[in-house]
Amino acid sequence: MGKTTGFLEIRRRDPAYAPVGERVQHFHEFSIPLSEEELQDQGARCMDCGIPFCHSGCPLHNLIPDWNHLTYRGHWHRALQRLLATNNFPEFTGRVCPAPCEASCTLNLQDAPVAIRTIEAALADRGWKEGWITPEIPPRRTGKQVAVVGSGPAGLACAQQLARAGHNVVVFEKRNQIGGLLRYGIPDFKLDPGLIDRRVAQMQAEGVEFRRNTVVGKDIRASDLLARFDAVVLAAGCEQPRDLDVPGRDADGVHFAMDFLSQQKQRSSGEAIAGPKITAEGKRVLVIGGGDTGADCVGTAVRQGAQSVTQIEIMPCPPSHEDKLLSWPNWPHKLRTSTSHEEGCERLWSVGTKAFDTDQTGHVRGLRAVHMAWQSQGARWQMAEVAGSEFDIPTNLVLLAMGFVHPIHPGLLEELNVDLDTRGNVLADTPSYQTSLENVFAAGDQRRGQSLVVWAIHEGRECARAVDEYLRDSTTRSDSRRA
Repeated sequence: MGKTTGFLEIRRRDPAYAPVGERVQHFHEFSIPLSEEELQDQGARCMDCGIPFCHSGCPLHNLIPDWNHLTYRGHWHRALQRLLATNNFPEFTGRVCPAPCEASCTLNLQDAPVAIRTIEAALADRGWKEGWITPEIPPRRTGKQVAVVGSGPAGLACAQQLARAGHNVVVFEKRNQIGGLLRYGIPDFKLDPGLIDRRVAQMQAEGVEFRRNTVVGKDIRASDLLARFDAVVLAAGCEQPRDLDVPGRDADGVHFAMDFLSQQKQRSSGEAIAGPKITAEGKRVLVIGGGDTGADCVGTAVRQGAQSVTQIEIMPCPPSHEDKLLSWPNWPHKLRTSTSHEEGCERLWSVGTKAFDTDQTGHVRGLRAVHMAWQSQGARWQMAEVAGSEFDIPTNLVLLAMGFVHPIHPGLLEELNVDLDTRGNVLADTPSYQTSLENVFAAGDQRRGQSLVVWAIHEGRECARAVDEYLRDSTTRSDSRRA
């Protein structure tokens, strides 16, 4: 374990951030890493609990007490090896994962969990700096061909695991650059895209082939994929956004959040932008939706030079502090304030949308809103408009950040005709991750619905295990038939 009395003697410490006035002038990462000594102190706080609840909190079941202890002792390389044993991309999760492991930490009962995510990111960054993270090339190839559709965290994790198992893997990506949600859905100030490029280069050295600007179901037929590959993995994410069916929805200036975020990523990388240009510069921005995507819109809009930013959420404001005895070690329901919120944003809760007002040109100029009241009806909560509480919010750019409902069905999924679950996601069970087609598998958000990056990596790894077992079983069956 870490230092026996470390959790009593050492306070939790998080990385500092560049001042708001400085960091909103650019789109680069702005956290200030801890020193070696500070990281060792944070590792020393781990209690090495008899039941390490952090394991259950982390979908990847990271060996957290192990690498906390090794960090405390200064055994950086060994700590990284324990981290990489369960996580393909700790430099991603160490930056953008909300850290359910920390919520499950026993020290979180006193609101001072071990700084697990901070140590994770530091180990990964040091591993790259020291040259400890290198391509893992398999000693032999199986000759099996696997297609992975989608290059988000689930697709990348699946592809890397299969390549390391010796299979020939081709990843199909519809966009110009690899990364999926990591690349186009997360702002550069949270995740430097150079980190993705570095991993892509590693995977190419391991034998993974990437085919960009290729829409499966359009540029290449799904039937051709099935004919050419021994197995196909569907990992294209959950991209159908939740819409808002109110009058004025079709007004100019009302956009889905992901379109707004993706365009900024394209600007940063010098890609051409097709269609209407979406920018917050000089605008009164209204973000509808209080989750992480909404917060990313806030930070991006501030950096683009928005006149003002308002974020509304139909749910009531969560409590500032959770009831530990009720929630721990599970993920708590409480108010979360991101660095983007600290940069300039008005947040409104229990607000419903009535209609968008437009000017003479058809451009949005305001939102007619209403306050909502939530009441408990037995085990369920019901909401209703508060009579006479309607009010207006001036805006000329509205960003809909209300989450996603299911994968996009037209194209690949319709051509494959795979079974879907009741929510519209691809139906594939665990542990086989197999769809209604024998050699077609699904992982990540396309299978489980909108979720966390850490869950996507877990699904990709588990799906790779299932595909590997399927391919090796098929080889055995084929050999027995020849015999």
